[in-house]
Amino acid sequence: AEIDPSSIKSIGIAYQMHGLVLVDKDYNLLRSSIIWCDSRAVSHGDHAMEKIGQDRCLSHLLNSPGNFTASKLSWVIMNEPEIYEKAYKFMLPGDYIAMKLTGEINTTISGLSEGIMWDFQENSLADFLLEYYGIHQHLVPEIVPTFSEQGRLSPAAAEELGLVPGIKIAYRAGDQPNNAFSLNVLNPGEIAATAGTSGVVYGVSDEVKYDPQSRVNTFAHVNHSPELNRLGVLLCINGTGIQYSWLRQHLAHKEMNYPALNDLAMEAPIGSDGLLMLPFGNGAERMLGNKDVGATVKNINFNIHNSAHLVRAAQEGVAFSMHYGMNILKEIGINPTVIRAGWANMFLSKIFRETLAEISGATIELYDTDGSIGAANGAGIGSGIFGSFEEAFENLNRRMVIEPSNSNSDQYTNAYGQWKAILEKCITT
Repeated sequence: AEIDPSSIKSIGIAYQMHGLVLVDKDYNLLRSSIIWCDSRAVSHGDHAMEKIGQDRCLSHLLNSPGNFTASKLSWVIMNEPEIYEKAYKFMLPGDYIAMKLTGEINTTISGLSEGIMWDFQENSLADFLLEYYGIHQHLVPEIVPTFSEQGRLSPAAAEELGLVPGIKIAYRAGDQPNNAFSLNVLNPGEIAATAGTSGVVYGVSDEVKYDPQSRVNTFAHVNHSPELNRLGVLLCINGTGIQYSWLRQHLAHKEMNYPALNDLAMEAPIGSDGLLMLPFGNGAERMLGNKDVGATVKNINFNIHNSAHLVRAAQEGVAFSMHYGMNILKEIGINPTVIRAGWANMFLSKIFRETLAEISGATIELYDTDGSIGAANGAGIGSGIFGSFEEAFENLNRRMVIEPSNSNSDQYTNAYGQWKAILEKCITT
């Protein structure tokens, strides 16, 4: 990048949410990380919800223990007790990166809430859940503020990275809270979205609220504090961009890139002539009650459909999935009318963004930013380089606005209705 290493003053970290990392007393890994979409712990979370009680879990944790980090650690306790006995600390992936950079182990309230280990009623660690799972409290890292000096770059890490020792690590956040932060989504009613490997719609609320069915999940946002409620309500669809990647790898010509696929999709009409795709092929879906329904291609007609229909159906299926989830968000009082997203991933597709705008009725605003810029801005705030959020985002550039035209609303509504019927059949089968 031709940047003088001595000019780098602060480092921010954005990381994959909900994963579990275990190290021993010498900070050595004890096992491979169990990542966010690994579904092995679903039954552990379901059992905890039943035994502790739904009311207590939801009112204090704002979520079911589900397939999150605490439940993944319960799986290790039950299935790999010899590893658990050697454990010194558990971490989220971003905590592990920070440890490797600084030699210190710590975490944040936002991170603990991602793991479903934060009690929002008591503003403290969720002791009752840890006790139920048999998780020793000494395994919990020290808690530091999201925006703060969380350690300094060690000489060993600096040498490996070609940087200068002593740089402040001043921010860390999970990928989706950080994506929202990169879009300056910090206040109640603001909405961020992304459609990378997984698809997310993330709304900020100042009310301690939850979905009684845990189909969408509430976490502490990056600017949450005991004095100021800023909660991120997250709708996640595991299989969005990964479905598109799968199509490119296995069905498209090898020389075709994503822009070429996007152009190909435009050759098919709205609704893909009845071809429907459900993108749920990347593990259990929280939005569907932690069910793993798998991906589905429905209604292929060999006399009508071609590769253009497949690609368009894939994009429409992701947009329909987001709309389905946004209707769940509305049930708990979050009504997306304006969605902010980065100029990236599936939002680069004209068909995808127009389908989402038309079917949801929401205006989409696209910005020249991404998670790395968000992490850098967070590091600037945490180290005092920026004096405020406003200063950090004064150069945020809005690139495009997509308004619903309503000109083809009947076609989109009809296609969505057929798609939803197929999904509901899969859920109940």
